[in-house]
Amino acid sequence: MKKTILQLALLCLVFAMASCTAQKQRKEVAARPDKPFLQDYSIKFNRETSDTELKTVAADRNGYIQVYSSKGLLRPRAGQFLFPGTLVTDVQDKQTSDKKIAGIGIYHDQFVYLDDKAVFSNAWAAKLYSRHTLPNATVFAGGKDFSFLISDGKALHLLKDSKNLWEGALPGDEVKAIKFDEPQNLFWILGKQSIYTFDPAKNELTPVVNDDRVTCMELAAGKLVVGTNNGYYLVDTQTKKQIGEIQQKMPWTELTTVAEINGNIWFGSTWGAMQLREDGKFSYYASKRWIPSDTVVHIAKGPENSVLILTNAGLGKICFDEMTLHDKALFFEKQVRDRHIRNGFNATVSSMQEGDVTTGSMEDSDNDGLWTSMYLASQTFRYAVTQSPEALQNIRESLDAMERLYTVNGLNSGFPSRSYMRTGYKFHDEPWRRAEDPEWDWKSTTSSDEAIGHIFAFGAIAELVEVPELKAKAVMLIDTLMSHIVKNDFYMIDWDGKPTRWGRWNPEYVNSFPLMVGDRKINSSNIIGMLQTAYHFTQKEKYREAAFYLMNEHGYLENLMRPMSEIGMAPADADEMSKELSDGWNHSDDEMYYCGYWGLYRYAFNDTLKAKFKAAIVDHWEAERPEKEGLWNIMTALVGDEDYDFDEALWYLQLYPIDLINWSVSNSHRKDIELLAPNFRKQSVKEVLPPGELRISRHNANRFDLDSRGGGREENSAGDIWLLPYWIGRYLGVIGEPESQK
Repeated sequence: MKKTILQLALLCLVFAMASCTAQKQRKEVAARPDKPFLQDYSIKFNRETSDTELKTVAADRNGYIQVYSSKGLLRPRAGQFLFPGTLVTDVQDKQTSDKKIAGIGIYHDQFVYLDDKAVFSNAWAAKLYSRHTLPNATVFAGGKDFSFLISDGKALHLLKDSKNLWEGALPGDEVKAIKFDEPQNLFWILGKQSIYTFDPAKNELTPVVNDDRVTCMELAAGKLVVGTNNGYYLVDTQTKKQIGEIQQKMPWTELTTVAEINGNIWFGSTWGAMQLREDGKFSYYASKRWIPSDTVVHIAKGPENSVLILTNAGLGKICFDEMTLHDKALFFEKQVRDRHIRNGFNATVSSMQEGDVTTGSMEDSDNDGLWTSMYLASQTFRYAVTQSPEALQNIRESLDAMERLYTVNGLNSGFPSRSYMRTGYKFHDEPWRRAEDPEWDWKSTTSSDEAIGHIFAFGAIAELVEVPELKAKAVMLIDTLMSHIVKNDFYMIDWDGKPTRWGRWNPEYVNSFPLMVGDRKINSSNIIGMLQTAYHFTQKEKYREAAFYLMNEHGYLENLMRPMSEIGMAPADADEMSKELSDGWNHSDDEMYYCGYWGLYRYAFNDTLKAKFKAAIVDHWEAERPEKEGLWNIMTALVGDEDYDFDEALWYLQLYPIDLINWSVSNSHRKDIELLAPNFRKQSVKEVLPPGELRISRHNANRFDLDSRGGGREENSAGDIWLLPYWIGRYLGVIGEPESQK
């Protein structure tokens, strides 16, 4: 009994020392304020039949949406984020839908229709009914005082109160679209190879543009935006002269439609939609993340700050909702708990059909322990910041899952399984083994990715969660894993008594690689961080001795301090393993480095080592800087209060899509990117694209990958992708409280 009391007292003393150290290590960083921003997401509506041609979309002041199609008027049915609706026949007002509608438009925020007899509306007490004499008219625009210029492609009629005020035609051309310039009281008329103006005060038709490339046009802030089959240019509406050269540095230049919406210019093309930003660059809305098809036919202003993008396969309603990063975090917290927790693990939903999350199942992963560690760490930092009971319960559940990795295999050696599943689902795969309990199978061949993730999460819990039993469990698990590694000569030993493929930190293995091979640096960095963490929380001298043995006797300090600029491809005379491991930068290593940096820097044995470790971490961050990876920028705040591109970290968090489905994404065709020659870092373009335009990827992926073939078959969990950088950012003071909570 006395021995037990003494052990508990010593454990409490260790915890107190660790907490004191942690308080001293928490740097004062100039927190970026969590101001509201516009989060974009899509609600999609698919056409019901492939033989329906979709032509025009519009929304009135009430937010009612109509689509004009080859089968008459359609309207959206159902539809919500992640759950597409459909476009169905609009029968709400039969006195309209029963007519032979040939075109729709918006005039003074109300729907106006064109049929074979008249221009009419149901607004204004349905008093607008202006008869015309062009039974095949399909194009029209409203001018002043309820006048309308209409066309059947050949003839042009100016119509008011059922009277023709003027008739004419484009010389040698066909009318495709008409826009009204209210300040100048001019109609702009787009032909197949020209643009004219029509002055209704003078009944005068004037040529402005002669260009057989023109495809679309829009009026915006005193300029005419002219879209072509290879870019766009501007025309001054006063002088009627072109401004500058044609602009072709945009995602895709074969333009089909252009619209001015709330002061922003939107382009539709044969390969996606794009919004022109204030900085002259484009936000690109392509792939099924955003729209049913990349062939855009029309764009219009939608209700409640949305943009309607009509494609040949359906409608994409791009919504812009104001939220803070904290709001986004709460959204993602729910996403994780709703469909990404499997036995306490942070899991991916796989085998989905066309992005339907209800058709997929949570799957195990080789890295269940790593992805769960990163989610577990996110909840630890969340709890440290907010003291949230929900976060604490999440910690309990995932820590239980992690603890069971060490016991389900029955080895009693401190070796953690990769994963476990109920019997009958995975045993046919090579790494799976039968557990002693006949209800369960477990996965072997555990790797270094798992080990570093475990130690990162356990260390964070031991330091930051002021709940004795959870601290004790975390320290026990650190001690369990690290005792296994140290007693087995810095290997993880599997069920067969042999080292696993990647669980190797032994000097004979690590130093067998040439100096420039990254595994020599990463394994050295990780094992020193792991041993420091074990010593910090257990005060067992064996861990300290092991770390200094590796650093002093086997050059691990020199290995981990090697600049990233010296990491590269193995020489031609190197062994095949070295060549395989160095054929390009391994972005999984970045994830392992940063998980390890928590223990490497935070629990450094002394200030001299801490200064060296800081230099290594900052050197790594400089190499990674072009990726604008939010987690790396934020975690580098571990080492000081310098600005490690924290604004770029907020950019990453704000622009990461809330649709985490792995849709197929294409960017290599874009004409607004600068491609680089093949290189060791696998950086494909000069400037990384925003997260919402790339594939969904974890932190072990290359953010310069431009294309993917996800096909809507998986949904990732936000637990490791987004919640970890956000909550550690809150803990480290990089991100402030949401302004609404101050």
